[in-house]
Amino acid sequence: MNMAELNIPLEKQTAPGLYVTAKEAYERWKAEPGMVKVIDVRTPEEYLFVGFPTMAWKIPVATQSYEWDTIKGQFPMKLLPDFVSRVQQVAKPGDTVMVMCRSGGRSAIAVNMLAKAGFTKAYNIVDGMEGDTVNDPASVFNGQRLKNGWKNSGCPWSYKLSPEQMLLPTVH
Repeated sequence: MNMAELNIPLEKQTAPGLYVTAKEAYERWKAEPGMVKVIDVRTPEEYLFVGFPTMAWKIPVATQSYEWDTIKGQFPMKLLPDFVSRVQQVAKPGDTVMVMCRSGGRSAIAVNMLAKAGFTKAYNIVDGMEGDTVNDPASVFNGQRLKNGWKNSGCPWSYKLSPEQMLLPTVH
């Protein structure tokens, strides 16, 4: 897909320029489950409380900070320095990897980190797990992430966590 077709927002764009929707990523994985890896880069809390794709490797790219940023009005994320080395435990630079987060921003950062490490087929799942926000003031769902994404596209997901396919950062 090209950016013009998808109208990719700047924060979701990546150096490789490879993009898929959640539904397309699932279809590619389903067609070649041994050749395509889905990597979910969200936090363990997100896997636990929001759910995750059943076939995804859960490899966080960042951790949640608990220091309020008054300028941004949020708790900023902090990148994890061992992200690429954890991905390299399950994927080689020539493998096809479909990278997702909540809605495509952190996964773009992760794709860029992987591309810098030599991954040539790293795709950003631009609508992520939860999708984009509904932008319709007349809707009761205005501002909620119900527009697209893995959960809203009929792709398989679960809340049932297990340590298999989860590569968390080392805690010191």
